[in-house]
Amino acid sequence: MPLRQYAYFALFSQHTSADDMTSRLGITPDEVTVRGSRFTEPVVLPVDHSWMVVCREPGLRVDEQMTRILDRLQPHTDRIRDLTRYLAGAGGRAVLQIVRYFNDTDQAQPGAVDAPDLFGWHLDRKVLDFLSATGAELDIDEYDMAGAEHAR
Repeated sequence: MPLRQYAYFALFSQHTSADDMTSRLGITPDEVTVRGSRFTEPVVLPVDHSWMVVCREPGLRVDEQMTRILDRLQPHTDRIRDLTRYLAGAGGRAVLQIVRYFNDTDQAQPGAVDAPDLFGWHLDRKVLDFLSATGAELDIDEYDMAGAEHAR
């Protein structure tokens, strides 16, 4: 079964820009969004500012992707915790997000039969301690793309 997955750690805020988050943390994000309106036409703009450290490296289990992210963030845990608390006071939040697309035949790679088993993963103590220390949520989205071709 073809599987595409990625993980990211993100900070969201309606009031604090990604540039301000970068300045407070001293960490350069991989991706950012700028707050706008969900209903702007013709382009949809995000409802929040976001600051993200992302791992989209194929062939890694989710726990390996999380380890890559945490290796970058853990030296800054105290600053992330402080910023998360600040953002939470104004409706912001922190999240470790996992996104998985099952049966994603559009993304199937040649030789995928020899690919490592990506289905099993776990949260180790390092991840749990980081989530607890920073006040971040864990959010897991899984999508079955098997019916996607019928919906088009």
